[in-house]
Amino acid sequence: MRAYSAGGVVFRLVPMGASERRLLRLVEDESTEEASSMEVVLVGRSHAGTWALPKGTPQPGETVEQVAVREVQEETGLEARLIAYIGSISYSFVRDQVRYHKQVRHFLLEAVGGDISLHDYEYDMVEWFPLHEACRRLTYQNEVHILYQAEELLSRWMQYQRKERQQ
Repeated sequence: MRAYSAGGVVFRLVPMGASERRLLRLVEDESTEEASSMEVVLVGRSHAGTWALPKGTPQPGETVEQVAVREVQEETGLEARLIAYIGSISYSFVRDQVRYHKQVRHFLLEAVGGDISLHDYEYDMVEWFPLHEACRRLTYQNEVHILYQAEELLSRWMQYQRKERQQ
């Protein structure tokens, strides 16, 4: 049986402290006054010891983009703005003696409001992690790959935003 869902990588930019900016200046020649680091939110189940990206199943009439935004809000408690499509992953699993072939479409989303304490019951843990820590925590390697793709996409998006502000 085929199943589809959508979700994504929800990020926020956290300003770097003065000591981090000084260290970055030693490595780069450009100004780092506005330097920031990316954090992403993961959802987890403590009894299973798993960490994942938020995702979920469409409701009738929803677009894949609407599913991603809604599921992120439900599972993380965060309001998010959709930035771009990242990519998809596919995997199989068996439930009640039925094999499912699932495709999950992932989007890059910026946290713009809400609070992780407002997440629904589906996961008992929702936490922010620096990008590389999130990669280490994720249970499934295909989601780690999505996270690296999100990092590249976010870097290009931030460069575009900087150029737009300068014009």
